[in-house]
Formats: sequence, C-alpha cells, structure tokens
Amino acid sequence: MEELRYPTGRFEMPKSYNMDQVQGWIEEIRTLPTSFVSVARSMSTAELETPYRPEGWTARQVIHHISDSHLQAYVRFKWVLTEDSPTIKAYHEDRWAELADSKMGDIDIPLQLLSAIHARWHQLLQVMKPRDFDKYYQHPENHKDFPLAAVCKLYAWHGQHHLAHLQLISNS
Repeated sequence: MEELRYPTGRFEMPKSYNMDQVQGWIEEIRTLPTSFVSVARSMSTAELETPYRPEGWTARQVIHHISDSHLQAYVRFKWVLTEDSPTIKAYHEDRWAELADSKMGDIDIPLQLLSAIHARWHQLLQVMKPRDFDKYYQHPENHKDFPLAAVCKLYAWHGQHHLAHLQLISNS
C-alpha cells in the first residue's frame, strides 16, 4: 500500500539547500504541466473514474486537486513576498476533493488552470532574489516555518507524486 500511496517516496523537508538545488526544483515546477497534461488527456473515461489505490482518489479528483493545491502554493508565495512571515490559511484538501466539481467536473478546466498557474508561478520564481527563498510562512496546524526554498522542493515533489498516481492508473 505504501508504494501506491507514495509511488515517488515520502516528502523529506530539506535541512539545508543551495541555489543550484532551488533552481532544479523551480525547473520541475516549470515543466510539470507538460507531462501532467499529457498523461491526464490520454486517459479514458474509465481511467478517470479509477482510484490510484483502494480508498484513494480517482484520477479525476487528483487532476482537480493538483490545480487547487498549486493555486494555494502560488498565493502563499505572494503572501510571503508581501507580508512578514505570514501564517497561511490551511484548507481541507480531502473535503475539496469530495466536492462535485472535483468528482465529476471537466478535466480540461483544472489542466488549463495548472498550466496558467505554473506559468505565472515560474515567472515569479525567476525574478526572486536568493534571499527571498529564505523568507517563510508559518503553517497554522503544526506551527512550523516553511522557507520558500523548501516549499519549492515540496511542490516539485508534490507534482511528481500525483503524476505518478495518474501513471499508476494509466499503466494498469
């Protein structure tokens, strides 16, 4: 079950980082939509309704989740760059995935949104100064600080994590 839940492995928060690593994570963020959209659009209707693991989300829910989640991430970057170490707004991603638009909605809309978010996000990431990546937000649930460099790694991982979920379904 662990391999189905975390096909790319669990996320590990970096204890340290350098700008070469950050640039690699930024590149993963930039390129995710191309591969994600390609896999998602190649899926049949039956595959879109298939969960990637028992009691897991369907491919359709994963597709909607990724755009919802990455929209949150982009906004969090904007908050951190315009406010002093803000506490972010958490959201119940599991509840969002159960809403009708995520369970039955057209996948083209979140795929277009994902591409647009990543284009804007990449544009922002490219103009950030190295010191900006040390700025952080605080998560309200665990009260931990998340520097933007680590958040880049988190969302580079997150994209690959859910891409692997779609690939599990499309390869089965």
